[in-house]
Amino acid sequence: MSDTLPDRLSASPNSPYYDEALLSRGVGVRFNGQDKTNVDEYCVSEGWVRLAVGKTVNRKGEQMTIKLNGVVEPYLREADGQ
Repeated sequence: MSDTLPDRLSASPNSPYYDEALLSRGVGVRFNGQDKTNVDEYCVSEGWVRLAVGKTVNRKGEQMTIKLNGVVEPYLREADGQ
């Protein structure tokens, strides 16, 4: 498998951008220079991330998220030795 990450990736199995094989390798995201551990979805070309908001869920039982704009840098955690 190549080490290039997709432009858009989601951690939600209901999303068309979900990739279980890639997520199992450990994908990390730096947003505006800070490592984020609560990223639910990201898009590099559009420059946004969706971050989980606490333990709150919507009426469908899905975790609530907030969309923030900025510089998105995804990376593989295996490659960094983490």
